[in-house]
Amino acid sequence: MEHVEERAAGLAARRSRVQYAASLAVAVLYFGFMALFSFDQPLLGRVLASGLTLSILLGFVVIVGACAVSLLYVAWLHRVHDRALNGSRRS
Repeated sequence: MEHVEERAAGLAARRSRVQYAASLAVAVLYFGFMALFSFDQPLLGRVLASGLTLSILLGFVVIVGACAVSLLYVAWLHRVHDRALNGSRRS
């Protein structure tokens, strides 16, 4: 029984590390964009095409990046974590 508990604790620790990494990735995206927005507005105001500035493009990248990180986390959770958790329950 202790083996199952140790394995479950290891899985929980691994899940936490992946959660923190995903959260950090989203935070870096968001706060990087906010830092640019706060300290280099002329750069973000550059017009790339008619009606499209660098700020709009990077804002879109932040949103898509956050969604991608979330999707990757959920995919990892289902593909790796859930299978390992179900395997430990059967043992």
